Amino acid sequence: MKIGLRVFLGYFLIVALAGLLLAQVFVAQVKPGVRQAMEDTLVDTANVLAELARDDFLAGRIGDGAFARSVRDMARRDYGARIWGFPKRASQYRIYVTDARGVVVFDSAGRDLGRDYSRWNDVYLTLRGRYGARSTASDPYDPDSTVMHVAAPIRDARGRIVGSLTVAKPNRAIAPFIERSQRVVLRWGAVLLGASLLVGLVAAWWLSRQLGALRRYAQAVTAGGRASLPRAAGEFGELGRALETMRTRLEGKQYVERYVHALTHEMKSPLAAIRGSAELLEGPLPDADRARFAASVRAQSERLAQMIDKLLALAAVEHRQRLDDPEPLDPAALAREAAEQCAPRLARDALALRLDLPAHAPAVAGDAFLLRQALINLLDNAADFSPHGGAIELALRCADGLAVFEVRDRGTGVPDYALPRAFERFFSLPRPGRGSRSSGLGLCFVAEVAALHGGAAALENREGGGATARLSLPAGER
Repeated sequence: MKIGLRVFLGYFLIVALAGLLLAQVFVAQVKPGVRQAMEDTLVDTANVLAELARDDFLAGRIGDGAFARSVRDMARRDYGARIWGFPKRASQYRIYVTDARGVVVFDSAGRDLGRDYSRWNDVYLTLRGRYGARSTASDPYDPDSTVMHVAAPIRDARGRIVGSLTVAKPNRAIAPFIERSQRVVLRWGAVLLGASLLVGLVAAWWLSRQLGALRRYAQAVTAGGRASLPRAAGEFGELGRALETMRTRLEGKQYVERYVHALTHEMKSPLAAIRGSAELLEGPLPDADRARFAASVRAQSERLAQMIDKLLALAAVEHRQRLDDPEPLDPAALAREAAEQCAPRLARDALALRLDLPAHAPAVAGDAFLLRQALINLLDNAADFSPHGGAIELALRCADGLAVFEVRDRGTGVPDYALPRAFERFFSLPRPGRGSRSSGLGLCFVAEVAALHGGAAALENREGGGATARLSLPAGER
């Protein structure tokens, strides 16, 4: 199944389910919403009529007074109204009044005079000073025959509740409005669902077309044919450009050219020194000069070997997009192992190494060999710039989810112009007292290892002289 069809079917399923759910919610809310509006109207009506009926009720003429006549006249009135297209000709209200005991003393329908309504919620609650309302079916076998009753208290001059007045209206009176609202919701829901599906169809076609063009381009590149990058929009355009960049780099044009150029440039100096020393060694020389030139050949050849080894290690790291099998590592243990491996070299230069490591540190996830080599490179770099008999500090700080290794020295520091370039490939500074340069790959290797582990490398000068190199790595709970 093509991805466009899968996207469309998934979109169709989501939209259909969402549409059905919303339609059900709206349709289900129409009926209670209309009934709530009707109940609100009945509350107002009941309280107004309770005030109008109070004088006749207190005077004992609620059944034949002015209020009763007005209610009967209202029942005979022809309204002649049309409400949102529905005709309304007569009142559908039923009004009844009870005394303080809950006995009906007035009924506009004329059928329940003298009956005890004290147990109905509308009367029972109202006579006790609470809001009274109920909805009761007039026919137990017909669920659509419910009638809503809302009562209001009748009070005497002292504010005491002496009776109640209830206004009742069949829920069937609002059924046409509910049905029409439900039809409108369903109709427009169907329209919106159809429009959404049309949009989904267009989006799926566009997505399939963009992916198809990129797939054909990738297949052409794989087959070794000449292919131009297809025109694409948005993220697909970015994906196409990324594929083009990857293609160029895989072909090795830029990568090999850059490395060969840089390597040949860096190899010229040691090769020239070796060639010059070899030419001089071919002739007669004093023993002291012969030993000095032989030592130069050995030092420069070691420099070349070191450069090649580090370049291979750096290339291996640069080509890795991610760590294959990262494992939890103790950063303090890594620091101690790196210190042990550097101990002979530091002892040769009479350098002291001071460790400042916490007893317990959160683990870092990564490759032990690469991280250990990165720390060794930092220590070697610090040793190159430290004065004879000086001290180097290797510290570990853990805070804010990071494990930060710091290698500090008290050497000459780094010139301001060199700080931004310290981690560039083949960039190096003359070593104090010797004038020679390193391969310029050590700090670059550290930066690549840090990036591979999701961290960062930094270098800055210290107050009072010297420099501090940092290797920051994400850390978690052990």
